[in-house]
Amino acid sequence: MKKRFAAALLAASVALSVTACGGSTKSSADTAAAKEENKELEEITFVLDWTPNTNHTGLYVAQEKGYFEEAGLDVEIVQPPEDGAVVLVASGKAEFGVSFQDSLAPALAGDSALPVTAVASIIQHNTSGIISRKGEGMDTPKGLEGHSYATWNGGIELATLQHVVEADGGNFDNVELIPSTVTDEVSALKTNSVDSIWIFYAWAGVKTELEELETDYFAFADIDPVFDYYTPVIISGNKFLEENPDTAKAFLSAVTKGYEFAIENPEEAAEILVAAAPELDKELVLASQQYLADQYQADAGYWGYMDPERWNNFYSWVNENQLTEDEVPLDTGFTNEYLPQ
Repeated sequence: MKKRFAAALLAASVALSVTACGGSTKSSADTAAAKEENKELEEITFVLDWTPNTNHTGLYVAQEKGYFEEAGLDVEIVQPPEDGAVVLVASGKAEFGVSFQDSLAPALAGDSALPVTAVASIIQHNTSGIISRKGEGMDTPKGLEGHSYATWNGGIELATLQHVVEADGGNFDNVELIPSTVTDEVSALKTNSVDSIWIFYAWAGVKTELEELETDYFAFADIDPVFDYYTPVIISGNKFLEENPDTAKAFLSAVTKGYEFAIENPEEAAEILVAAAPELDKELVLASQQYLADQYQADAGYWGYMDPERWNNFYSWVNENQLTEDEVPLDTGFTNEYLPQ
């Protein structure tokens, strides 16, 4: 990842210019008009991790409700280039973006670590796990033996799966790994093209319920608390944070209001997201939004908080299992400093 940084940065710069023109939540005319009308507003680019979904609702609420404008900001939300948000944020091509604690591990390790910091957790607990067709014995990790699993061949991904299978008394060698990027979990399971898939329940799990596909599911955080890491998170560039602390605080204050609104008003928040991304299925967005209303903040004292112990526990596990080329430093890579408390 670090060796390809320069090439990725060049590609990302080109991709951002294209994305900002075609994938933004604002039209060119709207953006030009807004800039003319709001010359005092500070421009911020926010890069998503994927296409718009309910993980991002608070951002769209903050934009629609005028929370960003009240904070003195003109925020443009864009979709990511192929290399994701991390490279753009690290390079200063975007001020904020979405990433995940597990995928951030190699970016934070070694002498050439990318200069990014997680500044807020979007969802307080890890809601990901393994889903399968109901009644086929895969309701526990050991049950994956003799069945197929769709893998994207990530080092931390496979180590996580191996850990839970073996901790449950299974033999990971007996799990059939099928390289596959599943985009429609329901179809993949219904057609038997794969037996089990790693999902985020708030979207794919809720979708199986809506489509009345009976499933078995286990969450990684329920198997071992070391896997209750932060996913997804909002990241920012270290240089930007150092030079613009007040702007960072203003941005996160507005985003916090957006997620707090989504917690209290999931139906209206769902409508706002669908209006911003009309390609989304309204029924799925509403059901997912209702599920996440209890998950965004959950048991934390305030939205966005990241517990140092949980953050460090996961990276300690990553280091113990030598899952990155260099050790991931503990007590770094995240901060709660810019969140309203």
